[in-house]
Amino acid sequence: MTSAQVPKPQWQSLFCNRGFPFYFAAMFVSLFGTGMNFAGVTLYVLAKTHSTVQVSLTVILLTLPRLLVPPLGGVLTDRVDRRYLSIILDLGRAAIVAAAALLAWRGRLELWQLYGMVLLLGVGFAIYWSSSLALLQEVIPPPQLVSANSAVLIAVQGGMLAAGGLVGLVYERAGLAGILAIDGATYVLSALCFYLLRRGYLPPQISAPPTLFSTVDFEAQSHTVADREPGVLADLHEGLNYLRTQPNVFALGLTYSCMMAGVISANVLVVALANNLLHVGARGYGFIESGWALGAVIGGFVAAPLARRRPYQVLVTALFLLAVGHALFPYAGALAVAILMNAVFGGCRAIGAVLTQSSILASVPNRLMGRTQSAFAFMATILQIVMSFALGWLAEHASLQLAFLLLGAIFGAALLAALRVRTLSAVPATEPTAA
Repeated sequence: MTSAQVPKPQWQSLFCNRGFPFYFAAMFVSLFGTGMNFAGVTLYVLAKTHSTVQVSLTVILLTLPRLLVPPLGGVLTDRVDRRYLSIILDLGRAAIVAAAALLAWRGRLELWQLYGMVLLLGVGFAIYWSSSLALLQEVIPPPQLVSANSAVLIAVQGGMLAAGGLVGLVYERAGLAGILAIDGATYVLSALCFYLLRRGYLPPQISAPPTLFSTVDFEAQSHTVADREPGVLADLHEGLNYLRTQPNVFALGLTYSCMMAGVISANVLVVALANNLLHVGARGYGFIESGWALGAVIGGFVAAPLARRRPYQVLVTALFLLAVGHALFPYAGALAVAILMNAVFGGCRAIGAVLTQSSILASVPNRLMGRTQSAFAFMATILQIVMSFALGWLAEHASLQLAFLLLGAIFGAALLAALRVRTLSAVPATEPTAA
């Protein structure tokens, strides 16, 4: 296996790109609200039901839409201006959360209504994430993909870090209503940032040449398919055909999907770890989540320097630490140890995410990015649903130790998928490569 050299990040030149500061701010405030929402809902459901299975249901409802939405969402992302799409999704989610906050403030919020909110947010997020990642490809030049991915991850995890530090205090003082109100406001601010990002309507087919980073053989095949099957079905066929002919990209996507499945489903167990094993309550849970986010922010800063010479070896090491560390997580014994371990996990996840996403962005044509990201989101969703229910059931009916062992196994699966990657590159290919 070979590793392409990763360019040195240049943060100043990165933020000189017109629109990127607004993109960075949008991701920060949006994920701050999302982190508050997710942690607040998790704490509320566990306190109300005392069931990790019910907590897993919230995770399942959040991820379930990604089974159906990504195929059409990916086509939509590749057909319309991704900036306008992100704005609409932000405002729609703001309205949903505001309605739930009003019900909670009046004391009329039922569990089924809360679950409905989570499901609708999942629909919006299923499109928003692939759309926002694809939009990044339009905002910055290809040579800065590693730096941009690191910066975005810092924005995302910085928002989650701030959310983790405040969620316990806000939950104790203002309850779920206060948390949902804050989340709704962050969606509005995020939409404003996307609005200021650039002017005009710019569909993906115009924003980048169709042969960007692509292989000659695949382009010939895709044009043939498009000539035979116009419309949405042709778009879906083209996206699936691309993944079929690009095993390296598929292996990267599978690695990222397994890793994200572990990250999302882990929330089912972390809240139980804080309450049932460490007995540290809402504030302790927030501190543990802050540890993860702090590690991820640090990981975002060091990802490119660590990966400059041996990106593949760094990725494998990070996945190995995630697999072994999560299996040992329930034996932390003290809040400080749990925070430290979660910080290491956050750093490893950040490094893994930067390396895989940078390589994907450097390899996939811009006009196919939405469909490719949606396909990976679909795979991650299947894994997240299965893992969330399995972890919740094991934690409630067997033991947290066994559940964490299964969680370590999904990160082990990500490691196995990474071993199938033949090359790992964060810079665009300048010559056609074999599929």
